[in-house]
Amino acid sequence: MNTALVVIDVQDSFRLQPSWADISLPDIVTRTQHLIEAARARGELVAWVLHHSPGTGSPFDPDGGLCVLQPGLEASEGDIQVTKTSHNAFTTTNLDQQLRRRGITRLRICGIRTEQCVETTTRLASDTGYDVELVADACATHPLPFADGTGVLSADQVTQRTLAALAGRFATITTIDQVVQG
Repeated sequence: MNTALVVIDVQDSFRLQPSWADISLPDIVTRTQHLIEAARARGELVAWVLHHSPGTGSPFDPDGGLCVLQPGLEASEGDIQVTKTSHNAFTTTNLDQQLRRRGITRLRICGIRTEQCVETTTRLASDTGYDVELVADACATHPLPFADGTGVLSADQVTQRTLAALAGRFATITTIDQVVQG
């Protein structure tokens, strides 16, 4: 086993906000479950990453009780579980040390916000020497307003831009079916 599935921020902090109505993949839990089942069937490691913003009073403040896995997802014994306070899953956690200690060299990444925590983690993982696969149809996001306020990128546009930026540079772009069948 040298592969780990890294599940980023599939937590209630997102699901219980009004913006969830605009999420690109409301069935992210079901999609993530398929990847987890495939990983576990192959004896691969699963790493869970949750985002916390302590003291903010936001949905990501752990005192609010929303910084938990979405219903239908559950960590198992032997999984890695880390809590981050930065956008990527490495800078404020010991994820890298835990993965390397287990001999992990390849990461399959999925989760919530494609262009934010997922992309940032993918870039850093690649830069630190991991072989990275981004599971495109298991990454969700929201529409994003233009910086100047003149328009909005649809969630699909955000996703396509992110995949184009990462493909062949920082990650191999793959799908749930490719991972499950592979």
